[in-house]
Amino acid sequence: MTGSSFFLNLIKVKDVNELYAGRGMLNKNVLILNQNYEPLSVCSVKRAVILVFLGKAEIIEKYDGNMVRAVSVAIPVPSVVRLGFYIHVPNKRILLSRKNIIKRDGHRCQYCGDNQKAMTVDHIIPRIYGGKDTWENLVCACISCNNRKGDHTPEQAGLALLRQPRRPTHITFIQQFIGISDQRWRQYLFLD
Repeated sequence: MTGSSFFLNLIKVKDVNELYAGRGMLNKNVLILNQNYEPLSVCSVKRAVILVFLGKAEIIEKYDGNMVRAVSVAIPVPSVVRLGFYIHVPNKRILLSRKNIIKRDGHRCQYCGDNQKAMTVDHIIPRIYGGKDTWENLVCACISCNNRKGDHTPEQAGLALLRQPRRPTHITFIQQFIGISDQRWRQYLFLD
């Protein structure tokens, strides 16, 4: 029996409300750890249960009291799973995009601190002075601060950065961009 066909037999539905509740639970996020407990990625409960059933992963943390049941097996709904084998992961690079710059900066203008206005991306060192499109040279800025700065450096425009921008790591990406779905993830994402 393959993982997918096993999974199709997992849910016994008594009524329509139970079906939708089960689907909601199956779409929750699960943190996947490498064999050495390094965070790798996030997947759905459905995918994590299949990995556990096939013996490719073990449950480290589970959602309390929730089970995925089949006729012959009941598996706790996982919150964190650890792979049973080590995966060599090359340095993960996060795509440099307008959306990811704004997410990295928490949808907050890096000049005035406002997070209620429409946001854009600003080059700290403008392109006309040789500024590049890099994580370290791009920040989230509200339209009024971006217009005020124009083609000047922050010093020339009388503005100061709230914090120096950095390239996010893939752990930072999980922490900030995907979010912490379960507080049990915190220790594995180096937040405790």
